[in-house]
Amino acid sequence: MQQETALAAPEVDAHSAIAPRPTTIEETGLSENYLADLIAKHLLQGGALTIAELSQRLALAGSVVEEMVMFMRQEARLEVLGASIDIAALRFSLTDRGRNFALDALMRSSYSGPAAVPLEKYVEVVRAQSIHGRTVTREMIENLFAGMVLDQDIRDQLGLSMNSGRAVFIYGTAGTGKTYVTSKLARLFDDAVMIPHAIAVGDNSIALFDPIVHKAVGDSEDPGWMFEQGHDPRFVLCERPVIVSGGELTAEMLDIQYDPATKEYLPPLQLKANNGVFIIDDMGRQRVPPMTIFNRWIVPMEEGTDYLALGAGRHFSVPFDEVLIFSTNMNPVDLADEAFLRRIGYKIEFKPLKEDEYRGIWNEVCEDRGVDCDAEVIDFAINKLHKPNRKALLPCHPRDLINIALDHAVYEGGLNKIAEEHVARAWDSYFVSLDSDPEIS
Repeated sequence: MQQETALAAPEVDAHSAIAPRPTTIEETGLSENYLADLIAKHLLQGGALTIAELSQRLALAGSVVEEMVMFMRQEARLEVLGASIDIAALRFSLTDRGRNFALDALMRSSYSGPAAVPLEKYVEVVRAQSIHGRTVTREMIENLFAGMVLDQDIRDQLGLSMNSGRAVFIYGTAGTGKTYVTSKLARLFDDAVMIPHAIAVGDNSIALFDPIVHKAVGDSEDPGWMFEQGHDPRFVLCERPVIVSGGELTAEMLDIQYDPATKEYLPPLQLKANNGVFIIDDMGRQRVPPMTIFNRWIVPMEEGTDYLALGAGRHFSVPFDEVLIFSTNMNPVDLADEAFLRRIGYKIEFKPLKEDEYRGIWNEVCEDRGVDCDAEVIDFAINKLHKPNRKALLPCHPRDLINIALDHAVYEGGLNKIAEEHVARAWDSYFVSLDSDPEIS
């Protein structure tokens, strides 16, 4: 007796479930006018194109593009040129009427990338892949910082803060490793998220995907533009974003900006960081008062929602879904008032090292650089240099001193071995002394 077997239904991955590929104009969530303008701009730039070529440029299924081409032909905006020698498919180009529409569309917005994702769909996807839906365990923290000299109490506080859903304030002396440690925290979240090429607010496009900060995973060249399977290709599958901004941060960078030269809306940094980590480094070093920046975060931190505006007074809201980390060398009390600090979930202080921690980092750096260094050299650095000069033991010192000492050793014809005199010269080169005035001749 032959057993009947049923065909298994194709598996639907998590991303396809959140953002399935649209196969009709209605499913894109975009208006016919928006899509017609975008197609016209692509044809104005690319000349005669086939439906397959338009499909790839727009990141939309061929069925959607074909439906739009029919609409635009009825509007006398497109004409059929027929197949070329190299390409068997029909090609479409703009009519004079269509060219006028395209130029008018470019005057309103020069965005001509893949089709945007409507705001409502973007909000839905951000919430579905929230970074606060991930749980961080002690094991994950220990694996992240394995082999790194970092106080256990700081490790635990960092891990707890990642689960809190609240902002984090990290402070301490310069050189204590705040920036390095916080930038590693993003590696706790190793899953991929979907970042749209652009967001549509009404018929306005806000280009969001930035290859500098959004690291695409897998094959970015999707061969299945014409098929229905897979997630909506208007989204790019990326690592969870990590945005780091320092002294260059201004208040304007936290709101949507309109570039009159390109006629495009530029997204604020926190929008690019959604579903990821946003680190504001060197807090207090910006050209604007700290409270100006802090005040920008009060509502998003409280409500988990950010409120943005386009021109002509059009306002809209998006999820504020990110781990927000402030890092500073200054005393937090000197930067923010008590009301703001109460809204911070964790205040974590990075302190100078203990002697055994300093030795551990020194040995790690030597091993990493392939340098031979006797224990007496480390004793010399601590007891003859740091202590007499009242210099705190900081994580940056072993790396910097060893690198400079190695420069001296190589210059003198040595190989990969540093001695006390090399470290002493490195100390004099590394630290600036203004204790005495120069002699007057």
